[in-house]
Amino acid sequence: MSKSIEEKVEDFFKNQLNHEGIKYFTKTESMNPSIDKALQDAPSKSGGTGKNYPDIRCLLEDSKLRRVPVMIEAKGREGELIKLDKGVVVGVTTYEKDTKTHKKGDPNYSAIQKFAVNGAVHYATAVLNGKAAEECLAVGINGWNDASGDMKTEVSVWYVSNENQKLPKEVGKYSDLTFLKDADALTRRIDTLKLTQEEIDALTLKTEAELDKKLRNVNQVMQDTLQINVNYRVNLISGMIMAGLGVDGAVPPLKTDELNGYTSDKLHDGRKILDRISDFLDQKKLPDAKRQMIVNNLAHVFIYDTLWKPVNGESKLKSIYKMIESEIMPIFNSASQLDFTGKLFNVLNEWVTVPDGDKNDVVLTPRYVTDMMAKLCRVNKDSHVWDYATGSGGFLVSSMKLMLEDARERIKSPAELQKKELQIKLEQLLGVEKLSDIYMLAVLNMILMGDGSSKILHANSLTEYDGTYKYGEDADGNDISHKKFPADVLLLNPPYSADGKGLVFVKKALDRMDHGWAAVLIQENAGSGNGLPYTKELLEHNTLVASIHMSDIFCGKASVQTAIYVFQVGASHDKDSIVKFIDMSDDGYTRQNRKKSSQDVNLRNTGDAKGRYAEVVDIVLGRKKKTDYYNAENGAYIEDTIDLEGNDWTFAQHKKVDLMPTEEDFRKTVADYLSWRVSQVIGGAING
Repeated sequence: MSKSIEEKVEDFFKNQLNHEGIKYFTKTESMNPSIDKALQDAPSKSGGTGKNYPDIRCLLEDSKLRRVPVMIEAKGREGELIKLDKGVVVGVTTYEKDTKTHKKGDPNYSAIQKFAVNGAVHYATAVLNGKAAEECLAVGINGWNDASGDMKTEVSVWYVSNENQKLPKEVGKYSDLTFLKDADALTRRIDTLKLTQEEIDALTLKTEAELDKKLRNVNQVMQDTLQINVNYRVNLISGMIMAGLGVDGAVPPLKTDELNGYTSDKLHDGRKILDRISDFLDQKKLPDAKRQMIVNNLAHVFIYDTLWKPVNGESKLKSIYKMIESEIMPIFNSASQLDFTGKLFNVLNEWVTVPDGDKNDVVLTPRYVTDMMAKLCRVNKDSHVWDYATGSGGFLVSSMKLMLEDARERIKSPAELQKKELQIKLEQLLGVEKLSDIYMLAVLNMILMGDGSSKILHANSLTEYDGTYKYGEDADGNDISHKKFPADVLLLNPPYSADGKGLVFVKKALDRMDHGWAAVLIQENAGSGNGLPYTKELLEHNTLVASIHMSDIFCGKASVQTAIYVFQVGASHDKDSIVKFIDMSDDGYTRQNRKKSSQDVNLRNTGDAKGRYAEVVDIVLGRKKKTDYYNAENGAYIEDTIDLEGNDWTFAQHKKVDLMPTEEDFRKTVADYLSWRVSQVIGGAING
């Protein structure tokens, strides 16, 4: 291997910066206290506890006084500029203390140490993780001597930002560092670098898998070591996450070293955690009555139980929070706008003791299904969406994402857009959840996904909810607590043990709607007679648009065959109305239920699942299909009418079975007979 000329390369580029009048900081110079501390606190390039020393640092400042830190790392051999894997910088982390790993599972710190860009990205990510900046440039510089002894140089620049979930986006390749002189051009360039939907989806899956693993580890410690009551665990984790999030500029995140094991009523660990939760909820502008209800609910585990009492100087609460702060909070802090909260619910839901749990009452609707159902209901920026059995709030999360995306695409005025985003979160989403543990998760879910939590109601939607907002103010500050919620979209996965397999919830909600759309994920046989009399009554004021036979989406969690029934609300079903029947038993996913396996093992996209779900939306909405997985020729798509008795909604009831034999059937039968006859003759001759 040729000798590295790293020092020569570093001197070359420092001289260039001096010549161009670009201020820079060397390894040991202080850049500013926040950046210095962020680099000091982060894991080193080898994964240890040593300090981080970028070779060169700069502070980019444009004409609008926007300041972007620049981390520059130098190498001195050909081929040591960057290491990529499928376009991703190897060693890149989407949250603190995690790196891209080798197949055997050990962290790949070698790429961070060996390649210039990879090391620079490590430093840039450390700056963001330490909250010293919201964005950073990572610059790899490399050089080597060619055969004639002349030095060749190369520069690769990447942009790392919280907005892009810390996933580096390539700015460009250069031959020198003079691009740093035009700060305005550079900031304009980096503002165009946004995550694609594919990148967002990939990050979400990665984050979900890691969150799944970390939460299961915390649960195992609570079970085996700390022996925490299973009924306390959801509220413990939900509350601790709120305490650990904090609110920028108002409520600092709780730190483990603040839990000192004191025993006085006002200073013990449980009181400190609950006070921080209360401050957090205050800043989230939750209505007073709702905030107090949540605090009272959490007080049962943080105050009235004995978990706060120290044993050998440390309370069980501190032992748990130590794990939350180090293992869980880095994920939330760095991926706060990714839709992975369903995974939080999925893991925590396994800890909940649910009445009638054996009846499959509480099961998480997978994110890819909630997304499809929101699209089936044509959710847009002006929709008003409710869910009468909210669970974790997954349907509301999917709807909020679609509503915000539509608003950002169609509204060009920044002021109007800001007001519309507030309206969506305060006025256009409403969920009702009866179970207190699950209610806590729904509130947390909506807070994490953008603070649409103020209209999550803790009530029985059949007996305690009257169809109004119940709480709070609109975007203009007007009290809307007694105003009717103008729902035009219902998304629902009801408890299947309720009347009509859960259709009693659908009937209750649709009777309060004047128009719009509804999509209901329900036990499929509700549509073949088991949902009577509700199925018949629903057709009197609503039109069944589609019946979608689903695959085993609850693999290992509920032993039911489900279907999605899509309705147009407010228009009675005509006996001649065409219903679209779709068989999604092959939805592109391969599922397993291996308890100790990660999500990417138990759910694998093996057949263009994304394309299949998009195609079903196209079919139901009457749009041009991009793929052709479901059609009449292969028997996966049927158009047919239903009777008005409400007992023939399932795909199987409309599937045509052709009993007329074909010529090929005849040929095969004759061939089989002749083969058998010949064997008989030969056998007889041998025996004779």
